[in-house]
Amino acid sequence: MLVGGTSRGLFLSQLEAPPPGAMFVGGTSRYFLLKRVYLQPSLGRHVCEGRVALKPPLGRHLCRGRPQQARPPVPGGRWGLAPAASRELLRPPRRGAGSMAAPGPGPRRLVAAVQLTATDDAERNAAACERLVREAAARGAGLVCLPEAFAALGPPGQPGPAEPLRGALVRRCARLARACRVWLSLGGFRELRPGHGHGHSDSAGRAYNCHLLIGPDGSMAAAYRKIHLFDVELAGRVSLQESSYTHPGSDIAPPVSTSVGKVGLAICYDLRFPEISLALAREGAEILTFPSAFTETTGPAHWEVLLRARAIETQCYVVAAAQTGKHNEHRSSYGHTMVVDPWGRVIAQCQEGPGLCYAEIDLPYLHRLRQEMPLWAHRRPELYGSVGILKKAPLLHEAVETEADPCQPGDSTEEKQEEPPPITS
Repeated sequence: MLVGGTSRGLFLSQLEAPPPGAMFVGGTSRYFLLKRVYLQPSLGRHVCEGRVALKPPLGRHLCRGRPQQARPPVPGGRWGLAPAASRELLRPPRRGAGSMAAPGPGPRRLVAAVQLTATDDAERNAAACERLVREAAARGAGLVCLPEAFAALGPPGQPGPAEPLRGALVRRCARLARACRVWLSLGGFRELRPGHGHGHSDSAGRAYNCHLLIGPDGSMAAAYRKIHLFDVELAGRVSLQESSYTHPGSDIAPPVSTSVGKVGLAICYDLRFPEISLALAREGAEILTFPSAFTETTGPAHWEVLLRARAIETQCYVVAAAQTGKHNEHRSSYGHTMVVDPWGRVIAQCQEGPGLCYAEIDLPYLHRLRQEMPLWAHRRPELYGSVGILKKAPLLHEAVETEADPCQPGDSTEEKQEEPPPITS
């Protein structure tokens, strides 16, 4: 058999013809979006995106599609896996226990991370965002995360127009979140600084890079303005001066309680500064979000290792929606949108091109891990100080005014079924 890609924890891309007795399954496993692959049982543990042909008894607990063959779950194997397969799970075993118990009853906490190839064409970006948000909502995601620069990504030095926090872009995103009943993370857009005219920024041409979290009722829950700006010169490879068109933020947004957990907001280059992650974790964050547009130079070397490090040291889930591919003649992004669990394991990841990956947030597991390895209790701040949020951005919880909104809560008219307008900047 020929395997294209990698195996455990990341991708299985393509294999030769399916083995005898394989069954075809289209859908997602507990953590992964599955790609069209044929797997032997020994390979059927950690896969991503599309369709899979799994040899029974693998391939249970799927979120999409129907198996052409089905068998009851195998006794003694978690998620319907045979005992041999269930010994190697994506989570560390509990001390003193031979296997981990299945999650208890409660609301399903599914997050979706979007991978996008944005350009300077706002309408094209809008259509791609709306399609992916609706797809994620249809599959039961409670939180959908868009990447940095989701609304527009132009050539270096041409960042595009900015608009107020309550401008057309946010109003339309709020309508989409309300229509889909999801928490929607707008991973980074150019926010007009207060006191400056629409479509422009300050006298130096700078605007905020704003990460906004919108609730399922369409309200603005929190806004974070990027505090670490990417001013980097790597000779012959990367030359970006984000500070030439972005004004740095001056505070950190406290974590927000959502249907999937307490969410902390950051953006891209913030990933390299562990202090912000630790500060958010200290405030109670359970999920850290890093919407990004990593370069093709820095991504292969640093992207995954940084995400896993932030997850391990904070004992949080890390959700990183990313830009991918060629945006224009002068700019390309690394992609590899992923979700990392508090143990530092990649539990979902996108392949090439625009798309989605999904992961289920297991908060009992997270808190059990923190109890078994109490990092915060073991810290020695008297020796090296402590990290915390010194200046907090106020939580918003403000409704976004939308004209002719057909999706107000409690509205029973036929207009409720109308489509919200596309996201445009």
